Amino acid sequence: MYAEAIFLFISGTEIVFILFIVLLVFGADKVPEIAKGLGKGMRQLKDATNDIKSEITKSAEKQGLDVDITKDVREEIDKVKEDVDEITGPIKRRF
Repeated sequence: MYAEAIFLFISGTEIVFILFIVLLVFGADKVPEIAKGLGKGMRQLKDATNDIKSEITKSAEKQGLDVDITKDVREEIDKVKEDVDEITGPIKRRF
């Protein structure tokens, strides 16, 4: 396990350094405006993604396709768990 979180292969110190450079380049008065603009852009991207997902789901339902993929995935996970339990049952380790 890693002690520090890694976001897109960038460590915490690198993020702080990038934020410091942004502060130097744009100044303290522009940073909140930049953050607000980035927040709005991310929100618009999320909304657009949700709209696309809902359109795909509606289209699939109109065509009569099964849109609940989580059910299939859950069934496969349960099958794998049962297989693993079957194999490791007699070999349980005690720690």
